[in-house]
Amino acid sequence: MSAPEDRHEWLSFEDPHEERTWMFDVTFLTSSWSCIYGRGCQGVLTEPTPELAQGCCSYGAHFVDDDDVAEVTAAAARLTAAQWQFKRRARGGFLVVDDAGTRTTKLVDGACIFLNRPGFAAGAGCALHHGALQCGERPLDWKPDVCWQLPLRLQEHVDDYGHVTSTLREWKRRDWGPGGLEFAWWCTEAPDAFTTALAHRPVWVTLRDEIVALVGPEIYEVMAGELRRRVRRTVLPHPAVRRPAAS
Repeated sequence: MSAPEDRHEWLSFEDPHEERTWMFDVTFLTSSWSCIYGRGCQGVLTEPTPELAQGCCSYGAHFVDDDDVAEVTAAAARLTAAQWQFKRRARGGFLVVDDAGTRTTKLVDGACIFLNRPGFAAGAGCALHHGALQCGERPLDWKPDVCWQLPLRLQEHVDDYGHVTSTLREWKRRDWGPGGLEFAWWCTEAPDAFTTALAHRPVWVTLRDEIVALVGPEIYEVMAGELRRRVRRTVLPHPAVRRPAAS
């Protein structure tokens, strides 16, 4: 039997304060992945559409709870029409709620209402992201949780005895639901999103703020210490880098 293509190394340790085991995707966190929005991102539709500059914003962002909605509401109120292309379209609110009570951002012309399109004076991209940077603040404090967490995925599993296993890994196609399998392209599978530069900064460094927001500063430092030790030896390269280029 040949080795599975999607192989990853993992780090696990026990939480020093509670009944929890932490697991981290070493292969992804030590990789050179970076977001290439506007620099070759193909989008998440069924055909490659780099010219639309939609990235992963072609679908409404799902809100996880009331705090998530409140934070985005406060951030949206700070955006001006010069920063947010569809501010006027949001006068009646930027949320839609389905029959199950799920709250998502509205869509305008086939993408999230917060997404500025190519040709807009302030530039294409998330208005919340741009607004935060212009105010000298972190985009993760302005954007919906699901948006700033990508491409990280934190999953919690509780066993029959109440012990929690928290797993931080890369966001895969399956995390989008059945529709993810129809994407023409997904960035954590694409070699284009992984730099080959020898001096690359790994994901656990470039996404430090996001990881700390997910696991807390103490657990981050434990993880970081372990990853620093691992870089002294060979770490299994990410599958997107190992995979032969498409002909």
